Amino acid sequence: MKLTRKDFFRGLALATISAPVVIKALGGGQEATAQGDSANIITGKSYKWKMVTTWPPGFPVLQEGCELFAKKVKEMSGGRMDIQVYGGGELVPPLESFNAVGDGAAEIGHGAGYYWAGRLPAAQFFASVPFGMNAQGMNAWIMNGGGQELWNDLYAPYNVIPMPVGNSGVQMGGWFNREINSIEDFKGLKMRMPGLGGKVLQEVGGAAVLVAGSELFTSLERGVIDATEWIGPYHDYLMGFHQIAKYYYAPGWHEAGTVLELIFNKEKFEALPTDLQAIMRNAAYAVNHWVLSEFEAKNSFYLQKIQNETDVEMRSFTPQTLATLRKISENVVSEAANADASSKKVYESFRKFQTETAKWSSYSEELYYRDLQEKEKEL
Repeated sequence: MKLTRKDFFRGLALATISAPVVIKALGGGQEATAQGDSANIITGKSYKWKMVTTWPPGFPVLQEGCELFAKKVKEMSGGRMDIQVYGGGELVPPLESFNAVGDGAAEIGHGAGYYWAGRLPAAQFFASVPFGMNAQGMNAWIMNGGGQELWNDLYAPYNVIPMPVGNSGVQMGGWFNREINSIEDFKGLKMRMPGLGGKVLQEVGGAAVLVAGSELFTSLERGVIDATEWIGPYHDYLMGFHQIAKYYYAPGWHEAGTVLELIFNKEKFEALPTDLQAIMRNAAYAVNHWVLSEFEAKNSFYLQKIQNETDVEMRSFTPQTLATLRKISENVVSEAANADASSKKVYESFRKFQTETAKWSSYSEELYYRDLQEKEKEL
């Protein structure tokens, strides 16, 4: 189905926006009790659950991933688990998903950890931080580096179980109607950028403006804002930013690999038969892989469309600009990490893992891509 900008905005609400694994890594690090499982399986007990999300109905990739999760669970369970997916605002307001799941108004929710940062500051470190890890690093930390256990402990008091269920990958730096040749060019810049990235922008003299997704095009077109970040070429093209912005900058230093999360009502999830719990966990793993793969495929295609079909100038932030942003980001993130004990504990684990994996990446991927670039120059 071909999507147009009109289709994309229909129902658009506030949103932002990225090897086999043992079930324990995806599902909470502890075995659920098997009491009563046999009876449930024998009688074929069925369940009807609700999933609430932070995304508009039909939102590409993100809401599609939720629908795919529900479909896989129903298929693998032989119809015993039927999940009805509601877009943001259809059952509860988009940013109320966390509370709705914890309170039991819905059994499942979908969003990103930085949406709950006002209530639970440490949650944002399970989404993305400026100059943080990419999708591969975030998956490795959560699934195999101790992140999942910390995540479980953080959400448990709120009666919620989290699981990774997708990643945006490295995002783009944003759409601008002025050139950014140095850090000085951020001064006075009015830009839509939420979260910790927005705080970094303010530190370099810009103004972080919070604008609803449905209002971004008009705000940029009318000069209410000078720039905006969104996600990547696929969504950005559908939003139509190429029609009103002169420059498209990379990389997305503020979101290098944003984790999308699936959240379950803890009490209701643990009361399920263990086979249904396992089905949910494995469906989450499958969708986690699909979402990132879909972003990679679609972003590649739509980047070429932007380059070949529009007059937009593709730009990169200078190394000096990125170095300054990185230095300021370290201070902003450190301040956020030291705001409370939970944030400090989570970020220490995050940072330690990032530092350790960077050593390996410098020998593997960094050298590999550097060699490819040299070969391309020779050709």
